[in-house]
Amino acid sequence: MAGARQTVYYDIDIPGLQETGMPLFLLGIFGVYSAVHVYVFLRLRSAFPFGHFSGTLIGLFMAAMILSPIMVRLIERSGYETPARLLSYLGYTWMGVIFLFFCLSLLTDFYRLALYGTEALLFKGSMAVMPSAKAAFLIPLLLALAISLYGYFEARDIRMKSYTVHAPNLPETIGRLRIAQISDVHLGLIVREERLGRIIKAIREANPDILVSTGDLVDGQIDSLTDLADALKEIRPRYGKYAVTGNHEFYAGLPQALEITKRAGFTVLRNEAAVAGGLVNIVGIDDPTAKQFGLAVGEPERDLLARLPRDRFTVLLKHQPIIRGKSIGLYDLQLSGHTHKGQIFPFRLLVGIFYPYVTGWHAFAQGSHLYVSPGTGTWGAPIRFLAQPEVTVIDLVRRQPSSVR
Repeated sequence: MAGARQTVYYDIDIPGLQETGMPLFLLGIFGVYSAVHVYVFLRLRSAFPFGHFSGTLIGLFMAAMILSPIMVRLIERSGYETPARLLSYLGYTWMGVIFLFFCLSLLTDFYRLALYGTEALLFKGSMAVMPSAKAAFLIPLLLALAISLYGYFEARDIRMKSYTVHAPNLPETIGRLRIAQISDVHLGLIVREERLGRIIKAIREANPDILVSTGDLVDGQIDSLTDLADALKEIRPRYGKYAVTGNHEFYAGLPQALEITKRAGFTVLRNEAAVAGGLVNIVGIDDPTAKQFGLAVGEPERDLLARLPRDRFTVLLKHQPIIRGKSIGLYDLQLSGHTHKGQIFPFRLLVGIFYPYVTGWHAFAQGSHLYVSPGTGTWGAPIRFLAQPEVTVIDLVRRQPSSVR
């Protein structure tokens, strides 16, 4: 892959919220989500004054939308899949629309504030271009709806993004070894047969030698995913399929999630290593959520990597893009996901606070690299905006071509 080579050096583990902060992160998002609804309620009342009865109905609807993710899980786990799917589409689509409206409405607020300042300090008459309360509400709303409609189709437009990596330690008999990565598919109530069919089509077009899933393959009631797993099982790369756990495997129920992943034909690596086709080392590390659930297994990442022979190319699979300083130089390529590239811009800016590596390719010392997938499916809102889903294709080549990572 053409492009400048980036070099970043670390000799300590990157600290932060990646390991222990996901529950706090979700709690924070829930609090922010509630505050956003209060803001929208006040903006709506300012634009279209309403009485106590109407305000109560609107408030109850917003409260239901805030709680809809919890309600969806409860209804789903009670065995009522159809009502759960309907509520998930309503609640999660609302989540995407109201987030976009909030961001656009803030821009409107800043514009109005700038006009007030200009009127007071510089130019009299600036208030002539001040939008009315109704316009200040309707313009962001219409834009949010338009972006959401576009994002609905962007989420279904699976692209293939290709990289070429120089791997001099491949056997001489192998000219090229192709790895396809999927991540954050989130099979469940929203990502179903139609979306999975698009993903499978892209994988088949890539025709990989190895297929890897870097976590969050499932996201929902496991009983309803067997047909989807069977569809994935039909993909049979020459040197196998490997997967690691993501946080949602633990949220959905680890034993059942592992069963579905294995049913789909993947070898699940939980702090374990395998040799794919006798050609490359594949190392899989459990998501840090395992510790929070008391389900951690296996040996530490560095110890596992240190035992591997360095005469083979080593691929490290980790759901979250966490870089261990002590592991640098013990692997060639780390494949991760989890961030969704923010999924809906500008949410990416918030994700970047918690994860230094939100998306894309990163190079480190001693020949170690990281690629963070933007994800292949969606979580929550069935929408992506400026975060197109992808199946990542990585060609390992023994001979170094003119343009290579």
